Amino acid sequence: MPVLRSGLTRSSALSAAGAVLLALLTLPGTAAADGASPTVPPRGSAHMGMGVIAHDGQSGVPTARSTQTEGVDVSSHQGNVAWPTLWNSGVRWAYAKATEGTYYTNPYHAQQYNGSYDVGMVRGAYHFATPDTASGAAQADFFVDRGGAWSADGRTLPGVLDIEWNPYGDACYGKSASSMVSWIRDFLDQYRARTGRDAVIYTATSWWKQCTGNYAGFASTTPLWVARYASTVGELPAGWTTYTMWQYTSTGPTVGDHDRFNGTLDRLRAFAAG
Repeated sequence: MPVLRSGLTRSSALSAAGAVLLALLTLPGTAAADGASPTVPPRGSAHMGMGVIAHDGQSGVPTARSTQTEGVDVSSHQGNVAWPTLWNSGVRWAYAKATEGTYYTNPYHAQQYNGSYDVGMVRGAYHFATPDTASGAAQADFFVDRGGAWSADGRTLPGVLDIEWNPYGDACYGKSASSMVSWIRDFLDQYRARTGRDAVIYTATSWWKQCTGNYAGFASTTPLWVARYASTVGELPAGWTTYTMWQYTSTGPTVGDHDRFNGTLDRLRAFAAG
């Protein structure tokens, strides 16, 4: 487990750990018996940022910026989403979890993916990677075939590879840094071959350092969606000098995790169009 960021006090670190424990205890199938530690969450229940708050903490929300565009990301945990409410709150883009590994599809994906589009949002889909269960190419195919494809309509964002701490076991899925980089490349290459677009990488800088050795080789072609729950985006993974999207909180004012696209709505639409 990586060292907690130096900005966290001992009390805030303990509070963050307590919040994560409570969240795990409320997941289906994670109740502990006889006071024992919580069990591993059920396969398929992972979602963006599940491990971020446990490892990096949460400390503040950034002030609004007119040059950034508000978004959300959702999964089966949010169920059927009230998209008109989110639109009225100022959210203009959304990502919905589509798949995990080669064994899970989000049962709410159609409502979330199509519902966000229907109210006028720019939308996209993400895949929660489990590099210990199947190859990168196999997971890219599974994703594309089940909601992760891309179209040049100006309203559909490229697919996202959500690569972060393993909620089911070893943080790096039992892989060395070089093997993890190869797995990620396998996914990205297959996604590009299938769709004609480069997928976005969603990750946290501390996980990237821990599990890829802070590899810099994807930055020239791959947009970055960085997860850091703080008032500033902080250090980026090696190679990237800027980010495309930033997940800045898991406790936003409305449903789902909250995010910002690093540009105006016109730039967001241009990014979607490719």
